[in-house]
Amino acid sequence: AVVSTQSTGEDEFAVNDQFSSKLFRVKIQTALGSKGESDPERQETRQKVDDDRKHEIEAAIVRIMKARKEQEHNVLISEVTGLLRSRFLPSPSSIKNRIESLIEREYLVRSPNDRKVYMYLA
Repeated sequence: AVVSTQSTGEDEFAVNDQFSSKLFRVKIQTALGSKGESDPERQETRQKVDDDRKHEIEAAIVRIMKARKEQEHNVLISEVTGLLRSRFLPSPSSIKNRIESLIEREYLVRSPNDRKVYMYLA
């Protein structure tokens, strides 16, 4: 019998509730439509991912600044990048934008002695 990996519109799929496996993970590949996501869906997904990443970047900055109390700009950028590297690689400009946002919301302040140093406000 020849088994095809291509699904036709007439194929039916069902879940076997009695199936069990000794493996911890069972991979189930989902059948995608001919195109996948449409452009508006793709843009909406991208926007949600960007929003989530903004919050993750801010959380990392606050976490680092809580521990250090005072940090130089370039060191902070590299620490945030190192902390988030396992999830995604944030761009220095996005980190800088999040720092500015935290300054506006008074979580951080620039040092009066050196503009490149940030101080954490508890």
